[in-house]
Amino acid sequence: MTSIAATTAEHDEAIEEVALTDGFHLLIDALKLNGVETIYGVPGIPITDLGRMMQEEGMRVLSFRHEQNAGNAAAIAGFLTKKPGVCLTVSAPGFLNGLTALAHANTNCWPMILISGSSEREVVDLMQGDYEEMDQLAIAKPLCKAAYRILHAQDIGIGVARAIRAAVSGRPGGVYLDIPGNLLGQVMDEVEGQKSLFEVIDPAPAQRPSSESIDRALEVIKGAKRPLIILGKGAAYAQADEAVRAFVETSGIPYLPMSMAKGLLPDTHPLSAGPARSLVLKESDVVVMVGARLNWLLSHGKGKQWGEPHSTKFVQIDIEPKEMDSNVEIVAPVVGDIFSCLTALTDAMGDGWKKPPTDWTEAVNAKKNANIERMAPTLRNNSSPMNYAAALGSLKRVIAERPDAILVNEGANTLDFARSIIDMYKPRKRLDVGTWGVMGVGMGSAIAAAVETGHPVLAVEGDSAFGFSGMEIETICRYKLPVCVVVFNNNGIYRGTDQNRSGGEDPAPTVFVENARYDMMMEAFGGVGVHVSNPDELYRSVTDAMDSGKPTLINAAIDPAAGKESGNIGSLNPQSVVKKK
Repeated sequence: MTSIAATTAEHDEAIEEVALTDGFHLLIDALKLNGVETIYGVPGIPITDLGRMMQEEGMRVLSFRHEQNAGNAAAIAGFLTKKPGVCLTVSAPGFLNGLTALAHANTNCWPMILISGSSEREVVDLMQGDYEEMDQLAIAKPLCKAAYRILHAQDIGIGVARAIRAAVSGRPGGVYLDIPGNLLGQVMDEVEGQKSLFEVIDPAPAQRPSSESIDRALEVIKGAKRPLIILGKGAAYAQADEAVRAFVETSGIPYLPMSMAKGLLPDTHPLSAGPARSLVLKESDVVVMVGARLNWLLSHGKGKQWGEPHSTKFVQIDIEPKEMDSNVEIVAPVVGDIFSCLTALTDAMGDGWKKPPTDWTEAVNAKKNANIERMAPTLRNNSSPMNYAAALGSLKRVIAERPDAILVNEGANTLDFARSIIDMYKPRKRLDVGTWGVMGVGMGSAIAAAVETGHPVLAVEGDSAFGFSGMEIETICRYKLPVCVVVFNNNGIYRGTDQNRSGGEDPAPTVFVENARYDMMMEAFGGVGVHVSNPDELYRSVTDAMDSGKPTLINAAIDPAAGKESGNIGSLNPQSVVKKK
């Protein structure tokens, strides 16, 4: 007869032999199984150990100084790789900081997943006042493409899979994944846990256009006397670079790249209409939109920019059917992925395709060449203090000599001048504020660009824009990234010459500390700091920085009177015409 003690001992031994796993390991394994190798985030309760364990398991975990900058890095990683960039944050305030970046990614149609720790549901639902208590899922839902919460360890595989598929399928976007703190510590059988994980199969399948839509689009294009192609960042994201080139060159239609589509074809390409932007928008009679939207960046397809009264017919290629007719009538909608749509259009053109009338292409080239010639002396000016054009003229040379380098750009005047002055030669080499026009994306974008591509990065920042994320230069130095930051320092927002209209001692709201030395900030963290005052010095300093690969910040002194109110979108900044009596 077996004793009770012996039976108990055998039972305990059997339990000990069962291998266990927990939420920490399951979440890490689910992400790795689906090709997630890099995490951008800020550690803290309740995800501190998760970050440590991710690093221990071979993932690259980059710790930032602020969640919004980490999220902006994840967003641009999604744009560059077509895989969801992942941002990991703490609960409540950290989640809210990351949420701005998630909304930014969603607006720009970039795949990103924000994973945030959160309080336990039973406490949040009864509003019992937990540490950083917040119903994060409810807050995230209106601002992203999809939002999910995982409550049980056995559902981690499904939760990660759904987040990935939602982020990249159809029109990409931002996804929120809520991880209550107690989920990470949940324990289950290791074998059963591994069975619950799986790799997502074909999360972004090709979506081929209908033959009817291709025929309709070609009929409209054939009837055009002054056709134009507009390439948007959706075309850049698609990585259908050869299909874009084939469509443009086979059609013979001049093209206008939106800022983040610059480089899909070199800006020096014979069919590039960038320097003739005003002419082609006003005069075109048929416009083919390729991964671009008729939003505020294109005056919603109407208004003075389009030369109204002016009847323009639009052909639009987009993966999202609901985008059609969003502002004006789309006479030939083509719904599908960029590669499939452009390939079908190019194939259907055939060898006998009739290219646009020469009087149109010659007019575009004449305007383009005249504008380039007119700007040339301004870009070569070695003035001190510098204006924007002269300073950017020197950076234009830097990029021309290094076409593989990545240009990050933000600001008001700094952004507006740079996107028209600096030519790009290869796809996805220009990163900026995108659709939303949000400030503060610079350092996060620069870090992600360096991490995801390994190429040197030149970040050209207005002094105001730099202030939103400038502390991340410590992150750049900590990870020894090949990033050169140029701060265009004109002592203020738009200009540094504004006056306090009350006559008081406080500076005007748009004025900063005069002659601030941002370069010394970089030196404080072990990087290289340089102060320059003319374009030749700027060119030499940036060249040295890009060649060295060392974290560098160049404080470029710009004339405080240079620039204009709100850059090129001053019309969006209302000003009072009523004088106080």
